[in-house]
Amino acid sequence: MGLDELQAQIGLLISQINSQPEDIHELYELLHQKLSEFRETGQPLPADLIAFEKRILSEFPKS
Repeated sequence: MGLDELQAQIGLLISQINSQPEDIHELYELLHQKLSEFRETGQPLPADLIAFEKRILSEFPKS
């Protein structure tokens, strides 16, 4: 998957989180996975996405 496609998917998930709060746990999990994929590309994550990911993990910790 290309970097542009990955960035687009992350943007779409963030939009869905805002518009579909009833699915927030599942969307957070998908977003966390996409951010992990983004890290694997070697590109730095923007600071706002890092902060958002930390908030996700604090609200929905991994078991």
